[in-house]
Amino acid sequence: MLEKLFRLEAHGTTLRTELLAGLTTFLTMAYILFVNPGILGETGMDRGAVFVATALAAAIGSALMGLIANYPIALAPGMGLNAFFTYGVVLQMGHSWQVGLGAVFLSACLFLLISVLRIRAWIIDSIPLELRLAIGAGIGLFLALIALQNAGIVVDHPVTLLTLGDLTEAPPVLAALGFLLIVTLEARRVPGAVLLGILAVTLVAVGLGVTPFAGLLALPPSLAPTLLQLDIAGALEIGLVSVVFAFLFVDVFDNSGTLIAVARRAGLMAPDGRLPKMGRALIADSAAALGGALLGTSTTTSYIESAAGVSAGGRTGLTACTVAVLFLLSLFFAPLAASIPPFATAPALLFVAVLMVSALAEVDWSDLTTAAPVLATALAMPLTYSIANGIAFGFIAWSAIKLCAGRRHELNPALLILAGLFVIKLGWFNA
Repeated sequence: MLEKLFRLEAHGTTLRTELLAGLTTFLTMAYILFVNPGILGETGMDRGAVFVATALAAAIGSALMGLIANYPIALAPGMGLNAFFTYGVVLQMGHSWQVGLGAVFLSACLFLLISVLRIRAWIIDSIPLELRLAIGAGIGLFLALIALQNAGIVVDHPVTLLTLGDLTEAPPVLAALGFLLIVTLEARRVPGAVLLGILAVTLVAVGLGVTPFAGLLALPPSLAPTLLQLDIAGALEIGLVSVVFAFLFVDVFDNSGTLIAVARRAGLMAPDGRLPKMGRALIADSAAALGGALLGTSTTTSYIESAAGVSAGGRTGLTACTVAVLFLLSLFFAPLAASIPPFATAPALLFVAVLMVSALAEVDWSDLTTAAPVLATALAMPLTYSIANGIAFGFIAWSAIKLCAGRRHELNPALLILAGLFVIKLGWFNA
């Protein structure tokens, strides 16, 4: 049955290899089980329900990818998008988390539509590569700021806005040591480095009495507090249009980049450089995002950590389905998730930020008409505490600078239209 479903022999793999690859991928991304409830919980959402929604969304998304596209790519609620959901849409803009889920649902519907109509390529091609890299790096800087705040390393200040926290306290010290541990383990190619770092910090914090221990195993909490609680009508307000499109743009870029990168490493790319079954993969991804919003979590997306499973030999959807089963089994570890404090997940956020900001290395900094809008995009996200604002600044700065520099030929109608819409949004509807 497995051979017929996943074509193991044709992909040069075995059942044992696929199962081990699935375990490897799961270990590298299981940290989301602890990070996501912590982030979304700050909106007032029930953390137990978010834990269950996170595990189910990851399980459903990974299974869909494995069964529909037969790719060894796992899915889960995306980092960066969950931070934007909490700190941007809810805490900064003042919308309820139900409206936020409605915006996630609408963006997933649009993603599914462009996947079915095959206009994804047109959208991506209309946006310069450097601007896409800047958006990813800006999200990384946004995560870094959140990580430093959660760790207590950076605190607010009435004059300078930000200043150094009290480094004699346990949380900042443990967070710094956790980051050091994660980087060291990752450099030594230890599977599950991020997960081990989170658990190590939590264990020490419990041992020192800094945080209480809620237990290890129990029946899964109720999903009722978040299940089908999304407010779609509220998300249709004109002020939330940019939020919906921010979710959509980041999801499209993130998914496309992840699919291509992992598929290339797995040797799944066609001779002409195209990715077979890209449409199926995107449909699986958008369907997972729809399901995640209904369950009660931010946007579900493909994880670049799937490359770890590919490096371990994963080549088919059986790898992704293995990840799905492991996420289902993790439902019984809700007490452990409740025991993990924010400063224990801060090192994971900071590590993910490092990976995302590294994209700036691919930017041509010698071209000022490129470097200036890239920097404006990346800095606007953490400094305005909003991914949507960063995207808006990026589109506007890129178009305006290229026009003023006499390089109109580097622009396209889609880019100019989006820049104009963002000017209107920031100037008249930003409040």
